[in-house]
Amino acid sequence: MALNNFFSKPRIIVLIVLFLLFAAYIITSYGILAFKENTSTVNVSIEVERGSILDKSGKPLAVDTTFYHLAATPSMLEGKEALAALTVAPVTGLEPDTIKDMILSAKSDFLYIKKKLSESQHDELLAAIEKNDLRGLYFDTIPGRIYPENELASQVIGFMGDNGVGSSGIEYTMQDILSPEAPALNDITENTTLRGKNVYLTIDSTLQHKLEDIAADALKTTEAESLMLLAMEAKTGEIISYISLPSANLNEYRSSTLEEQRNRPTVNAYEPGSVFKIFSVASFIESGAISKDETFVCDGRFEITDAKGEKVVMTCLDHHGRITAEEALKYSCNDALAQMSQKIDTQLFLDYIHNFGFGARTGIELSAETRGFVNSPENKTLWSLRSKPTISIGQEISVSAVQMIQAASALANGGIPVQPTLISKIKDAAGNVEYEHQPVYKDQVISKNTADYILSCMETVAQSGTGHRANIKDVAIGVKTGTAQMQNENGVGYSDTDFLSNCMAIFPIDSPEIILYIVISKAKGETYAGRIVAPVIALAADVIIDHLGMARANAASLVHSGSISFYTGKPVEIGDTIPDFTGTPKKLLTDLLNRTDINIRIEGDGYVVSQNPPPGTPVTHGMMIELQLE
Repeated sequence: MALNNFFSKPRIIVLIVLFLLFAAYIITSYGILAFKENTSTVNVSIEVERGSILDKSGKPLAVDTTFYHLAATPSMLEGKEALAALTVAPVTGLEPDTIKDMILSAKSDFLYIKKKLSESQHDELLAAIEKNDLRGLYFDTIPGRIYPENELASQVIGFMGDNGVGSSGIEYTMQDILSPEAPALNDITENTTLRGKNVYLTIDSTLQHKLEDIAADALKTTEAESLMLLAMEAKTGEIISYISLPSANLNEYRSSTLEEQRNRPTVNAYEPGSVFKIFSVASFIESGAISKDETFVCDGRFEITDAKGEKVVMTCLDHHGRITAEEALKYSCNDALAQMSQKIDTQLFLDYIHNFGFGARTGIELSAETRGFVNSPENKTLWSLRSKPTISIGQEISVSAVQMIQAASALANGGIPVQPTLISKIKDAAGNVEYEHQPVYKDQVISKNTADYILSCMETVAQSGTGHRANIKDVAIGVKTGTAQMQNENGVGYSDTDFLSNCMAIFPIDSPEIILYIVISKAKGETYAGRIVAPVIALAADVIIDHLGMARANAASLVHSGSISFYTGKPVEIGDTIPDFTGTPKKLLTDLLNRTDINIRIEGDGYVVSQNPPPGTPVTHGMMIELQLE
């Protein structure tokens, strides 16, 4: 009776209705699928090839590559730990016992045995792993960079991490140029390769090598904590050498120290001391506060007292007697500069300093650029009666090395500063020039007459003043040296033992082409700039003059014999690594075109002048080798 009551007429009607609705839903769904346009799923991939960083002439400084991390799943190697260790050890350079212990003591079922293996190491290991059926070993593919010149200009080039993103230098600031952003996978229908653009620096790598050798020797000789050296084309603002020591080997970047990674010329702000006097005197002359013939009496002591009774005393290294502004720069006289500072309106003086570019970023293509610091009366805490005369001699003001060469460019260019740059040009993957640097001139700071006067003063400093050790005899050069006490680490007062020694040079003085600037911090023993940095300026200037082929007075002439030698070597062979093709004639390269395991691209005629990848790069299957001939 109960069962019959359950199958009552209303319940049966409800069940039939639900069944019909469900059937309608199924039929409708299948109908939609039947008449829907047929689409197939295509597995697509996006590969991004990062652009290269090259020097001004096209020599590769950072090149895209692939690295491999060797990983292990310990549970899949159970009982085969010893075999795995013996298989991996010869290629990785690790001891078999070390590898075995890593596998046995792993706290999870995943570990990296060796990171950043090369293509050739990967291929060799892969063959050995497959041969020994070690399924618990595998590889993670990691985008990477090869830095052929290791430490060369390392703070400029910067570093790219395993995620394919630059973390410092040009690798960081030009990330979007070097590596284009990949579109969403659902926006593409076939395998796609995106190629980044190639960035050409203003750096001349050959000159950089030569000057880095000089700088390294100076750092060692002075036992200093750090050294900066910059060389810039006065007319264009292109920095042809950028040195910050100590520096990091970019191929071993993760093991480098923070001091080796530090980009001092752009990031460090410091008091420049007496080198700043050239900008102070330029401001005094241009404003009309003093004249070129006006004299000031140096008795070794500058002293002033204000109406409130506040007294300021500044000492000079000597008693220079009655001297002009030119002689004040020649002897680097603190007393005379302080007297001059009292004759110019405070705000007008600060305006000139700001117009030279101090207190603002230059706009150089590197990150974390400092603004430096220019004190002012608005700063009630720091400004005092001492401030203006102290600023005039390069203290109570902080600057960067890049700001200093920008300001010096105003002296070299008739009063008009030029913006410093590290980017010469940018090309797309096909070699088309998308950007080429044009000089960016800023507002005129001083007249050409004043600029020429300061240059003549700097020439006097080189000939018979504090910078005479920078004089190079057969090319007219202007310099200004400076030795500044460094602030104590706690920011209170000045150290009695730590000094910053720097020197600015401009040459040839009659038609400036190069601005050269060096800074040595915390040298041990001798710290006087005229003795430890001026001689380095002379060495570096000599190298630059010869490298650029600049004219020298009484230079010997060379008579060519008319005989030209040609390369007569054997056809080039490629082994495990790419050789140096430089100077090889085209006819000796043709056999390479028959290779099926690698791709050769030869552009131009004559002899090889550049190549990519650089010499020493491991040869991998299917790689492209590009040779430029002239």
